[in-house]
Amino acid sequence: MNILDIFCRQVRARSDESKKAIKLLHDHGMPGQVVSILRQELDSFVRVIYLLSIKDRTYRNQLLQQSVDGNKWTAKDSKRRLTDREMVDLAQNLHGWTENTYRFGCAFIHLSRFHDYQDRDPIDTLSEKDNEEIREALSYYHGRSREELLSFRNITFYLPNIFNKVSSNLEHYVQQLENNQDLNEDDYKKRRE
Repeated sequence: MNILDIFCRQVRARSDESKKAIKLLHDHGMPGQVVSILRQELDSFVRVIYLLSIKDRTYRNQLLQQSVDGNKWTAKDSKRRLTDREMVDLAQNLHGWTENTYRFGCAFIHLSRFHDYQDRDPIDTLSEKDNEEIREALSYYHGRSREELLSFRNITFYLPNIFNKVSSNLEHYVQQLENNQDLNEDDYKKRRE
């Protein structure tokens, strides 16, 4: 089995396990953990998009090897560690919701005031711009009324659908990676619809 096949297998294994966990956690009223797993799916998502953006197959294979070996990704011809910020920025240019969702998910991965969501709504800490972006994405992608009160409690209903949207996009991009394709911005624009 080649390195690309192993990488795609591990992405899919993580995603499949996450799908099962999302259902269990959502059904048991654990939205903070659902958001944490959503953030993990976004981690795979931004990494696969980043790989698709690399036309240099030697460098792409280097990153695949680093991932399969459990090593941090490094910038091309450097020992500098690639940051999540670099990968998220690329995905944000293609999918306007990526950064906001990623940042929100990070607050549930790291111990933060967001874990006190039963008593203090995390949405109240967001800027008006972030608040508006969340409203827009939930309305556009998930049919949520823009006028409905935006609160963590009110959006927990949408979390499995958000995960499924990210997961289906991820699978599409993994298939592109398997087919040795490059980033196709026209395709990404279609996927946004």
